[in-house]
This record gives sequence, structure tokens and C-alpha cells, in this order.
Amino acid sequence: MSVLSNILKEKCPKCGKGQVFSKKGNILLLQMPKMNENCPQCHHKLEKEPGYFFGSMFVSYALIVGEMIAFFLIINQFIASFVTILVLMGIIILLSSTFNFRLSRMIWMYLLDGPNKKI
Repeated sequence: MSVLSNILKEKCPKCGKGQVFSKKGNILLLQMPKMNENCPQCHHKLEKEPGYFFGSMFVSYALIVGEMIAFFLIINQFIASFVTILVLMGIIILLSSTFNFRLSRMIWMYLLDGPNKKI
């Protein structure tokens, strides 16, 4: 359970103490999240090489698909217009983009470089 907790709290995959992101980002202010290059606590290098987070795009896609399926199943009970549902989905995707960006990178880091991985 601590791995899931560390992913959601955006803690370092090695020490579990340092913050991975220095800025959370805000889509309404047009700010993207900013990652630390190294963990502030254990100095573990977070981005191993250029393109390290390429696979996190697929994780992000899976997160968005899951969120939109759940949203559609819930909202379809209350709103009958398909166009309205699509517009609401677009708004939710836009508003949750920075959260999905951070979460997908955290999942990717823990998959490849989690606490039990030796690199």
C-alpha cells in the first residue's frame, strides 16, 4: 500500500521521501508541471536518459480512457445529449491534464525504477 501512497503523494521511487515535482502546474494559468532532475533527499536521478518518459504517454492514454469511460457511464444517467457529454468530456480532459501528466510519470517511474528495482 505504501507504493500506491508514494505514487499519489509523488514521492521518489527510491527513498520514498523526496518530492519528484517542484511545481504541480496549473492548466488554467498555462503552467506545466516541473520535475526535479534529482531527488532532493537521496539525489537519485529521476530522468535516466532522453526519452525515458516516452512510455508514460501510453500510461496517460490509459488513464484518460479509464476516466472517460467512468465519466460517460455516470453522466449518461443524467444527461441525454451526446454532444453535451462530449463537450463535458473535453473540458474534463483539459482540466485534468496536469494531474494525468504527473500521475502517468509517477506510475512509469515506479514500474521501471521502483523501490525493489536495481539499476
